[in-house]
Amino acid sequence: MWKRFASDYLSFTKKERSGMLVLLVLIAFFIILPFLFPFIIHTKPTDASLFKKQIDMLKMKQADSTDKYAKRNFDKEDYQNYREPDGNKAYAKKIKGALFVFDPNLLDEAGWKRLGVRDKTIATIQKFVQKGGRFYKPEDLGKIWGLHEDEIQRLIPLVQIKNVRKENYPEKKLYENKVYEKPKYSTAIIDINTADTTLLIALPGIGSKLSERILTFRNKLGGFYNVEQIGETYGLPDSTFQKIKSRFSVSQVTIHQININTANAAEMKIHPYLRYAIANAIVQYRLQHGNFTAVDDLKKIMLITDDIFVKAAPYLKVN
Repeated sequence: MWKRFASDYLSFTKKERSGMLVLLVLIAFFIILPFLFPFIIHTKPTDASLFKKQIDMLKMKQADSTDKYAKRNFDKEDYQNYREPDGNKAYAKKIKGALFVFDPNLLDEAGWKRLGVRDKTIATIQKFVQKGGRFYKPEDLGKIWGLHEDEIQRLIPLVQIKNVRKENYPEKKLYENKVYEKPKYSTAIIDINTADTTLLIALPGIGSKLSERILTFRNKLGGFYNVEQIGETYGLPDSTFQKIKSRFSVSQVTIHQININTANAAEMKIHPYLRYAIANAIVQYRLQHGNFTAVDDLKKIMLITDDIFVKAAPYLKVN
């Protein structure tokens, strides 16, 4: 039994033995190959000195940015940068100037320089005085733009102002209160069929454009027969129309009418209530059935609804 098992499963042909041998050689080659890389590929030694130099430079930059060095700040009073050393102690030049009693309203440029005030600040003070500005009390020095707090505290005890009356130097008003005059609107009743743009503009909420649109709409219709028609004007807000409709009336002036037995589609379609589809339907019905005997005959046309007929009928006639 064992001999049969060995002969069936453990015996190989010559080709199979050759294949297994080649496979074992390849496996051994790929296992040894990584150990042969140093002998085949020669890598250059890495120079770490450059990397160390860059690290040292970075450390120096970080040290420069620490709080032990001066910070850049902004002086809101003088709009100039100054250096602030460690400890939040503001750097300032030691003010060199003589100390003497003075009147800031009378002191000239040379006097301010003797006090140690900067040239820019002196120019500001001179402009202030030349334009009528006055110092009424020592604390008014604090209103000068560019004068530092330490300078103010140093100069205030030296200020001696002579009698200055405020009424002699009235302060200029930056803004004058202007009284807005509301437009006066006419309260008279306006005949909408005879009104011009001047009368319409006088109404609240009606400008030049809306007044022109109302008159253009009136001309296309051939006149108004009802005040409510004004509300159909393009661009006229309903809220505005409700405010002004009580101011209108309709005269007994005869409105322009179109003869539906003689007018063609081009003439009728210009009217805002007819348009081309209805005008063409009227002409086609007339060609098929003959002339209309009455305006009410238009109700026989399917396109003409009751609403359209009620609106358009006053503008139509048969003779």
